[in-house]
Amino acid sequence: MTMGGRRRRYLSSNLKLLLVLVPVAFVILVPYLWMVTASLKPRGLIGEPPYLYPAYFEFGNYIKAWQAAPFLRYYFNTLVVAVAVVASRVVLASMAAYAFACLRFPGRDVLFLLFIGTMMVPFQATIIPAFLIVRDLHWLNSYQAMIAPRMVDAFAIFLLRQSFIGVPRDYFDAARLDGCRHWGILWRIVVPLNRATVVTMALFAFLFVWNDFLWPLLVANDESLRVIQVGLQAFSGQYLTEWTYMMAGTVTATILPILLFIVAQKQFVAGLTSSGVKG
Repeated sequence: MTMGGRRRRYLSSNLKLLLVLVPVAFVILVPYLWMVTASLKPRGLIGEPPYLYPAYFEFGNYIKAWQAAPFLRYYFNTLVVAVAVVASRVVLASMAAYAFACLRFPGRDVLFLLFIGTMMVPFQATIIPAFLIVRDLHWLNSYQAMIAPRMVDAFAIFLLRQSFIGVPRDYFDAARLDGCRHWGILWRIVVPLNRATVVTMALFAFLFVWNDFLWPLLVANDESLRVIQVGLQAFSGQYLTEWTYMMAGTVTATILPILLFIVAQKQFVAGLTSSGVKG
């Protein structure tokens, strides 16, 4: 095939890909664009008519939204819970994934299958027992009530295990010859070699906690412990919802996750591709 034919084939394939991706991107971005423009519309005119571009921008909605609710406190609470959960999952999930991927013990594969089977159990089926445990431990209205049940996750262990089993065994043998034990092998060899997957898992954990609503609503009724998703309900009343203020608060709540994804985008993609289904 000539150089010109290869170039035409390359452009044709890219054009087909763009024809598919552009409509998909448009469908995904329109709700977010509507959220941003709705946060800038005058109060009471958010849906009369339901236009995307407002007649003029009301930037004061953001100031009023932050004055109507203690969003700075909500951000702080959410960050405390998210950072604690991410740190615990990185440590605990890495240790469990290392055991399932790199250690040999009787019943390892059966135990792993049983552990992964818990992913099929919906959260709603375990929420009442989890709440009763937290209540009996007298943890209601505390940070540990929002952190402890989220410290370990079956999906995080599965994702890391699938990546860890790809580490060549020669690295383990060389480390043992240098006197390195399992703890050192895990944190000096296995985790650095799978940094992209660890970052991907951490990003998943952060986004899950950042967007969690039901569990913090159940275990933290104190306003000083509200996370940002629960705090947004301050604009929703029985007879009236302040949509412009709610959209302004929602926009500010999405800034940090978007920035994290942009910063970790390359490692996120690399982590997903390197942790495919393996033996």
